[in-house]
Order: sequence, then structure tokens, then C-alpha cells
Amino acid sequence: MDDTVNLPRCLEDVQLPTPPAAYYVTKFISAAEEQELLQKIHDAPTSRWTNLSWRRLQAYPSQLSAKNGLLATPLLEWLLDPIIPRLRNIPIAKDNLESLENHLFDRSPHQSPNHVLINEYEPGQGIMPHEDGAAYWPVVATVSLGAPIVLEIYGKDSDGRREQEPQWRILQEARRQECSNGDSLLITTGSLYTDFLHGITETSVDEDLGPESIVNWNLLGAPQDYASGQSPRRTRTSLTYRDVLKVSHLSDKLGLSKRA
Repeated sequence: MDDTVNLPRCLEDVQLPTPPAAYYVTKFISAAEEQELLQKIHDAPTSRWTNLSWRRLQAYPSQLSAKNGLLATPLLEWLLDPIIPRLRNIPIAKDNLESLENHLFDRSPHQSPNHVLINEYEPGQGIMPHEDGAAYWPVVATVSLGAPIVLEIYGKDSDGRREQEPQWRILQEARRQECSNGDSLLITTGSLYTDFLHGITETSVDEDLGPESIVNWNLLGAPQDYASGQSPRRTRTSLTYRDVLKVSHLSDKLGLSKRA
């Protein structure tokens, strides 16, 4: 299996034709890095997991508060490296490759992700179409591990209700025993974050896979692996990196902040 990492020169080179403001990077991490990440996730104590009806998750450094805030706490080292340096080192635009202020999070409040949500989906599991809400800066970077899966993007009708059928379907690759594709990175930003919903169908097989139905087909690392038009589900783990807008410090909680 190919264990190379293949980062683009800039995000403009891997921008999806549709939907707007989406980017797809195949082979974002190596097989060895994937195994190390999965081992760290699986080694977490049972108390770290939150079990939901159709998936389970871990939140780092913690879940958000009832007011959508986060207590300032550093992310664990294994969640930082290599993913965050790579996110920050891929320029957005090809006409400004050398600029240090040309990455995904350069305009976010903390100029870097400060929160990671780990979701684990078994075959047959999924998540209803939803919006992530106003707690985060409108940039989402999701790394897929273990197995591929299809993300569906839904628009809204004139009354603000979710449309019945997805407007776009994005195949997120990940390594698996019989395939050569790598662990991918999907980035959604701007209006795609604020104006659309996203979800994962509850199914044991992703079907109707091809250049006419998968909008990132031409950016896939190994489209030949889906020549049958199907992809049986296996356990898929995702790491979603975002910047939480409201961050408080322990000194604020204890009333120890310096007075002006």
C-alpha cells in the first residue's frame, strides 16, 4: 500500500467545482500516522466516549458549555501534530504562496483550531442532516480514517426547511485493506458552512458512486476502487477540527482576572 503523503501546492488546486468553498485533499496523512491516531483514539478511557443512538464520539479538550463556550485548554499533542501544522502550511491561494497569512485559520479568532470532535461510525450508522451552528468559526477541516464514507450536502427551500434530496455528495476516502486510496481531508468554509446542511445516510453500503454523482470524483486518489459504484461500509472514524469562538480562561471562572 502506498504510504506517501500528498499535500497540494495550495487549496485552490483542490477546490471542488461544486459546492462552493469546499476543498478535498487525498493522502493527507500516511498509513503509519493513521494507525497511530486510531490507536490513541481506541486507548482513550471509556469515560471519554459519549454514546449516541447512531454513533459515538470524543470531544477534545472538552464538550462545549451550555452557552457554546470552551474553557481554554491545550489540545493533546497527538491531536496537534501532524494535522494542525499541515492545515496551517497549505496556502489558500496560488498567487500568495509564501505568505504566512494565507491559510485556512489565519482570520479565525485564535488563528488555529482549538477543538477536535472524534466521531466513530459503524456500518449502518450515520447522522441526520444538520448545521454546526454559530459556536464555531465557519471553517471545518475533517480527516477521515479507517474506511471511506459519503457526505451529503442539503440546501434549504424558500421557507428555510431542508430539501428532500441532497444537492451534492462528497466521497471521503480513507485507507482500507483492499484499496490504495489514502486518508483524506475535506474542508468546508463560508456559505457552505452557514447556508447548507450536511449528513451521512444510515446504510451498510454507499451506492451510486461515479463521476456523475460524486462531486469530488476527479480529485479522488483512487477512483478505480469504486468502479463497481459501491463501497461497503466499515468502521469509519473522523477527526473534525474547528475554532470555537467563545473561549474562557480558568482565571475568569474564578474571578481572578486583573482589574483595569
